[in-house]
Amino acid sequence: MLDLAEELHRWCEEGRDFAVATVVAVRGSAPRPVGAALAVDADGTVIGSVSGGCVEGAVYDLCLAALADGESVRERFGYSDEDAFAVGLTCGGVIDILVTPVRADAPDRGVHAAALATAARGGTAALARVVHGPAGLLGRPLLVGPDGTAAGTLGGTEALDAAAARETAALLDLGHTGTVRVAYGDDGAGESGSRCGEQVVLLVESSLPPPRMIVFGAVDFAAALAGAGKFLGYHVTVCDARPVFATPGRFPAADEVVVDWPHRYLDSQELDGRTVLCVLTHDAKFDIPLLERALRLPVAYVGAMGSRRTHEDRLGRLREAGVGEAELDRLRSPIGLDLGARTPEETALSIAAEIVATRRGGTGVPLTGAHTPIHRDARAA
Repeated sequence: MLDLAEELHRWCEEGRDFAVATVVAVRGSAPRPVGAALAVDADGTVIGSVSGGCVEGAVYDLCLAALADGESVRERFGYSDEDAFAVGLTCGGVIDILVTPVRADAPDRGVHAAALATAARGGTAALARVVHGPAGLLGRPLLVGPDGTAAGTLGGTEALDAAAARETAALLDLGHTGTVRVAYGDDGAGESGSRCGEQVVLLVESSLPPPRMIVFGAVDFAAALAGAGKFLGYHVTVCDARPVFATPGRFPAADEVVVDWPHRYLDSQELDGRTVLCVLTHDAKFDIPLLERALRLPVAYVGAMGSRRTHEDRLGRLREAGVGEAELDRLRSPIGLDLGARTPEETALSIAAEIVATRRGGTGVPLTGAHTPIHRDARAA
């Protein structure tokens, strides 16, 4: 559901009734991951996707039915060799879909609306919904904030809500979307976790502020990379010490343009493990003090532009500055994948492709003739 937060938040503000279909489990090859969503309003307007087209028609009908009767439903879609006209995934995988109606008169409308509002503004929260458990609980939502406080109820016991809030907060801390199991039974002492209790499976969707991409060097390659970064969902900052080049007009796609020495700006920032740092200056007086710091930070990606000769010279200077071999191994340089790129736009694509491969655990090799998986578990990567 949070996959479509911006548009669904608008629908809530307009008072629309709608139903949301969300991928809650994937087995084998499937085009969309857990958390991918499709939504349909009462007028039949549809947004999003759960399968890239294979089963969208059937899921659309399920959404309309859920809007009509107000009941959540879970359905499984796979591939049928026996029936060429069966609704299923042509890729051969299996997906489970949870369809949840969000009607204006529903008692849990406020929980859904609050979750969508938080996600739409880039805030931090997690929405947990029951995807398997006792009758009557399917689709029930619980909203958990960054401090662990919860709003709403899953419709079972207080102990179930408390346990669900703890498990949801743990996934939110990691920034993960996925499923968790919580014991529905109560041991009589006010704590959940009874081994003989029925298991409730929750889909937890985490919403976090966009990850950061910081591009150092106000060059034409940076302008193209800022656009690619925004396309991938990053909050993009361009930083350069030269005010004549570091102007917002030259980087319209960037969220902010900063005039400062790169290493000094980096020292002032609080960065997390999703941050990517792209050094495009290829000037030693900027690069060395910057990379000396960047390679010691727990960020997702550090890449630096330059020729192979520049790269070798840069490595020597960094070793002289005391950077260890394990830290140097983290440096992606020359930056990007080998696409034969020539233009700034092609180079930006090369860099963006390497960032995605690093983030998802990809190899960067052509899929044609390869035996690597097409879809990977993001957490495993």
